[in-house]
Amino acid sequence: MNSLAEPPSAPFVEFRDVWLAYNDELLRANQFAVEAIDLEVRRGEFIAIVGPSGCGKSTFMKLTTGLKMPSIGRIRVNGERVTGPLKISGMAFQAPSLLPWRTTVDNVLLPLEIVEPHRSQFRARRQDYEARARMLLRKVGLAGYEDKYPWQLSGGMQQRASICRALIHEPQMLLLDEPFGALDAFTREELWCILRDLQAEQKFNVILVTHDLRESVFLADTVYVMSKSPGRFVVRRDIELPRPRELELTYTREFTDIVHELRGHIGALRKTGGEISQ
Repeated sequence: MNSLAEPPSAPFVEFRDVWLAYNDELLRANQFAVEAIDLEVRRGEFIAIVGPSGCGKSTFMKLTTGLKMPSIGRIRVNGERVTGPLKISGMAFQAPSLLPWRTTVDNVLLPLEIVEPHRSQFRARRQDYEARARMLLRKVGLAGYEDKYPWQLSGGMQQRASICRALIHEPQMLLLDEPFGALDAFTREELWCILRDLQAEQKFNVILVTHDLRESVFLADTVYVMSKSPGRFVVRRDIELPRPRELELTYTREFTDIVHELRGHIGALRKTGGEISQ
């Protein structure tokens, strides 16, 4: 078992004793959604967060991106204290949420039309931005679909476009909240490999929230298990499987042993409702 010891390198993401209650009344009652979160994530690291439903995984994502401010504690990303929504992050969710009246390429371009400094430059740089979007779409296997509308794409294609939209402004950190949960097994594994390759090429940080333990072990450098609400990290598991990882790895004893270990931790949490020993 790995301890919750801090990595030796300077962190890209840093949580220091972070607690969150969703309103003042809950805070006065000491009812927290997440509590006592201490975390350090190295630059370029891929982490996954797993745990029972309702344990606070999505709340953790909102704290990391600055969509929620902690009631107690502090959060720093890229050396700066988080005081509001971050511009250096991109996000993708289980539902792709593409705008039906926009083509695939125009959906991907949407963040550049909204977020500064790209917004003020969008008209002048439209050609460059569109070339970037089309290149991203080719990388995820959507060549030939750039000018199609969402209703002309499968669910897997829409999710690929959603990931491109999250990456179009070249963020330093990608946050993924159950991005492949609604897809069939074959499409899901295909998208694992696409995400693996994009992250290896561009070296952005990734924080993945998932219920799929195979997904977490295949993709992540480190997997964190979160307890039932109020959520806190109770297990940290470094995934020391060599990279690049191919899908064949998921059928090996070494891989399945790690998956079963994590499943055991989550099963113990469901039985006890509390922390498990380190």
